[in-house]
Amino acid sequence: MAKILVVDDEADLETLIKQKFRKKIREKEYEFLFAINGRDALEKLDEDPEVDIVLSDINMPEMDGLTLLTKLNELSPLIKSVIVSAYGDMDNIRTAMNRGAFDFITKPINFEDLTLTMEKTLKHAREIKETLQAIKENNILKMYVDENVLNFMCNREYESKIMANESIEGTVMFVDVCGFTKISETTSPDVVVTMLNTYFDAMVKEIMEHNGIIDKFIGDAVMAVFRGEYHLDRAIDAALAIRNQVNGFPNIADKENFKPKVSIGIKSGEMISGNIGSATLKRLDYTVIGDTVNTAARLQDAAKENQIIICENCYEKVKEAFKCENLGSITMKNKTKPLTVYNVLE
Repeated sequence: MAKILVVDDEADLETLIKQKFRKKIREKEYEFLFAINGRDALEKLDEDPEVDIVLSDINMPEMDGLTLLTKLNELSPLIKSVIVSAYGDMDNIRTAMNRGAFDFITKPINFEDLTLTMEKTLKHAREIKETLQAIKENNILKMYVDENVLNFMCNREYESKIMANESIEGTVMFVDVCGFTKISETTSPDVVVTMLNTYFDAMVKEIMEHNGIIDKFIGDAVMAVFRGEYHLDRAIDAALAIRNQVNGFPNIADKENFKPKVSIGIKSGEMISGNIGSATLKRLDYTVIGDTVNTAARLQDAAKENQIIICENCYEKVKEAFKCENLGSITMKNKTKPLTVYNVLE
């Protein structure tokens, strides 16, 4: 709905505007606000900054329309103005345009002309706001997305590539900060978020250092995917580095009993890679799904503080490169047989 502020000291103009635009008002296409002079208009704008355009007379007591134009440019350059005045001489028109008026209509008002002018002005005002919003979103996007990803998105092959679904071979790793949910219940939100982001940042650096991909953050856990040569070895190297990093963090101030620890689950195998989510909500997540992912999550859930848990088939692939201890068998949901699991020591 467009918000339009009408500034005029003629009392009958408000009634006339409401009559002429009653259909659009009833259908909630237009909402009109009214002010009796420039000073009153500035107060109205202060109360409701969502006004899109201003229709203003020139000759008014206390503050005239030309002065209002100057004030409007200082207050909000996004608000577009149309002067509606009986003083349609060239001097007034030029002064109004030089002070930022978008258009000029002379009285007596031709309402067909006024309607077209309002629609044109509203369209221009919306385009400016949309452009600024796009710039803002683009700047925010640059804060969160790697430059190489942005360049890839600009490629015309981006859409077909990003929508491709495929079966891949890789390794999934889940890293959870142990006991963090409990500490978050007794610590201020600012401290909790800052602390968790510090832990996440350390994890992300190690994952990226070992050519892993951050799939998502889930509460106080991180899900990462490793593909390519030696993906399982790289995932375990990253897990060991993360454990060492987090163990080096100090206790939380005023929480001497809490020292950060991680529990990690790793599973290697085949998984489905694709764009998962809701097209209706326009929220799609390029992620991996399947038994390999589910097993990695459950291995992490079974892991205790400082443990990096892998299953037997992963152990057989890396036993010559990493020192592991056999933890026995665990029963896992949707698995008919217990799984033998190992803790990676070094």
